[in-house]
Amino acid sequence: MRSVFVVILLASTLAGCATPPSHTRNACAIFDQRDSFFNNWRSATEHASRQYGVPVPIILATIYTESGFRHNARPPRTKLFGFIPWKRQSTAYGYSQALDGTWDRYQRETGRGGARRTNYADAVQFIGWYHRDSHEKAGIPLNDPYNLYLAYHSGVEGYKRGSWRSRPEATRGAKRFTDITYTYARQLQSCD
Repeated sequence: MRSVFVVILLASTLAGCATPPSHTRNACAIFDQRDSFFNNWRSATEHASRQYGVPVPIILATIYTESGFRHNARPPRTKLFGFIPWKRQSTAYGYSQALDGTWDRYQRETGRGGARRTNYADAVQFIGWYHRDSHEKAGIPLNDPYNLYLAYHSGVEGYKRGSWRSRPEATRGAKRFTDITYTYARQLQSCD
């Protein structure tokens, strides 16, 4: 009987990790849905915020914008001859949509070789690290969601070159990112 209980508990915990929260536009609901003994998103996000100085709403907005809180998100495949699934547009993967090379650099520089892009706590650490890197290399204030998003989208060097200026999808994304950041910030002021 006890082993059945353990299996059910583990299955329900893992099932909760496999699906995104149902209310991704509400920061309080995200944390309420994902805070348990085994999986505490609020604590993980606040820890990354303290470690890197990046506000919690910006970390949440990054995941919302990049992956919609889906742990295994990937860019769509291109089509060969218009219908055969082919290569993906990039190596972006996981909650943070980190590229392979950037994730490898993060693991090397932080000593977190076992970190996984599909693990929420690892992803928020990466996001904090990346935004902190953008702050240090490009001078973007850690409370500037618009420009932090542009650097996340275009890469720090691309941001410094202004490559985003010719890409309307980047500026539209930065506007959406800023809006959800401020929405999350307002909501977090009233969470229990």
